[in-house]
Amino acid sequence: MEDLPELPPVEVHCHGFGDVDFSDFTKVDLDRLDAWCAREGVLSLPTMYLHREQLAEFEEFVREYHRMRGDGLLPHIAGIALEGPLLASHGGTPAATVWAPTRHEWERLAALGSYGLTYTVLSPDAFSPASELHDEPGARETGFGWIIPLLMAHGIRPALGHFTRADPQASAELVTEIVELAWQSDWTDNGVRVVTDHLFNDMPLKIRHAFRSSRARAERDAVIASYDLPSWSLDTMAEIAGPVPAAIMQQAAAGRIGACINFDGEHVDLAIAARAVQLMGAENSMMMTDRCDSARLGGQDLHHIVDNGLWYQEDGIVAAGSVPLARQQANALSQGLTPEEVHALVAGTAHRVFGLSVHADLRLPTA
Repeated sequence: MEDLPELPPVEVHCHGFGDVDFSDFTKVDLDRLDAWCAREGVLSLPTMYLHREQLAEFEEFVREYHRMRGDGLLPHIAGIALEGPLLASHGGTPAATVWAPTRHEWERLAALGSYGLTYTVLSPDAFSPASELHDEPGARETGFGWIIPLLMAHGIRPALGHFTRADPQASAELVTEIVELAWQSDWTDNGVRVVTDHLFNDMPLKIRHAFRSSRARAERDAVIASYDLPSWSLDTMAEIAGPVPAAIMQQAAAGRIGACINFDGEHVDLAIAARAVQLMGAENSMMMTDRCDSARLGGQDLHHIVDNGLWYQEDGIVAAGSVPLARQQANALSQGLTPEEVHALVAGTAHRVFGLSVHADLRLPTA
């Protein structure tokens, strides 16, 4: 087998390492985080939630990150990411971190692209009547026809996720519209212009995509067999899984989206995740952990349940994962993906999507 290029794995979407909650960014020690990444042999894109009243502090944090990178520090922190604030349904995201920025607030966020803000998760149907944000003043003075070109002009990728379930077909059409807007806009960075939050989670589906309890797992083999995964094709995904995942997968297969998917076996069934990667192409797919190592995230306490290793909020909604990247790689290999495909999932695609090799020498760290 041909030797794989020595690109370090990338933690594309992660919320906390060790006892560090990235969303408490006023207390994040960037030097310590970089050292943690170095020990694990990964690059990271720490993903944060943002309270509206902390926007100025977030601006200061990102600019400090940029200053340190300019001094040759933080080689393992490849950028900063946001989950939200423009989310149609908050899901596991703290409700207080979901809000519709005004034009001025979007301009302030967009300006951070020059300092290392790499992507922001937003909902294509955030302005729809079913969205939690529909009636917010900020939603009435903006719109994606203005927001997407603004983000593109500052090198910030929209990451699509957190959909409503009211009108799947309309949401799917909005996915296509946003991708088209992004690819028609002026772009000031390298790599792919659009990414996603994790495929199959927080979106309308026609299939059962996860089996998180003992009772559900007892039914799992029969359900998966009934799906006849080998027969799945991109052309039939809308009928099988729903218009939203179909739109994302088709755009990813065309190279217009870098799609994230979780291989912890708990966010998404491993067989479904592996088949999705085969259809999109590993070169267009990125493994994400949604990882948090401690029982606190974004100002909320989390807990485990007996049946799985996910982190839950008080109301029983999944907030984050806990399975590290190395175990997810093993999971992907167990589903028949080749070492080359898994390397693309954990390293190659992310380096291409985020243009990482353009910005730095990113060889594997030596012991």
